[in-house]
Amino acid sequence: MKINSKTTIGKIVNNNKAALDAIISISPKFEKLRNPVLRKLIAGRATIEMASKLGNCTEDDFYRVLIPLGFEIEKLEMKNTEKNAQNNVPEFVNSITKDKIINFDVRAILASGTDPLKQIIEKTKMVKKGEVLKIINTFEPLPLITLLGKKGFEVYSDVQNENYTETWFYKKTDNLIDNTNIETHSSDDWDRVLKLFEGNLINLDVRKLEMPMPMITILETLETLEPEKALYVFHKKLPIFLIPELKEKGYDFRTKQISEHELHLLIFKK
Repeated sequence: MKINSKTTIGKIVNNNKAALDAIISISPKFEKLRNPVLRKLIAGRATIEMASKLGNCTEDDFYRVLIPLGFEIEKLEMKNTEKNAQNNVPEFVNSITKDKIINFDVRAILASGTDPLKQIIEKTKMVKKGEVLKIINTFEPLPLITLLGKKGFEVYSDVQNENYTETWFYKKTDNLIDNTNIETHSSDDWDRVLKLFEGNLINLDVRKLEMPMPMITILETLETLEPEKALYVFHKKLPIFLIPELKEKGYDFRTKQISEHELHLLIFKK
């Protein structure tokens, strides 16, 4: 397989399973790729160019470990490289004017320990047709990209280094799908549904995990959950990004707010 700076990690690993260990050997920051759910979320989007920035390494480090596995390096001429790089940037990024961009830097919000999701969703409601909401963050917000991508926004991420990422959400049309008003199912039938799975509960505590590990751990556990059982999750808050994934995979759920900083989540097959 021929690879270059724009080849995704997902394509490389799918072509040769041994490439996973080779890539992880480059940087400790790639160790998280061993998690299959996280790998699915990240590897399909992350290119060698992007991963080298995140891992504080070079593209040549990737080529060094991948060539012995049979990968061929596609040497592009400078003109072609510039052309390809240009083609990887959506047209709206190059053509949009500054007055059409709504900037929202969430780094300070995250640093304070607060989840900026609700504020981001409110910002999206302010975006008019032909405008961009540009989120400035320390990492590529993959769950948010999935959520707003399904809503109908066009997305472009520019990972400049491990501490600075710009993610552009472009509203091409007014006819977007409203999937952000998510029903929480914090319902009166919690006790009834819980009783249905009495003796068939699998407990999972994700309260001490850092983002995005709670969501990833839940999804990974669901992969082996038997149909007659339910997953009882101890969480700090409602995992909004998780809800669309549950619906897509055919799961239903209920929530029970225990306190301001504790929420219980019951997940089961419909």
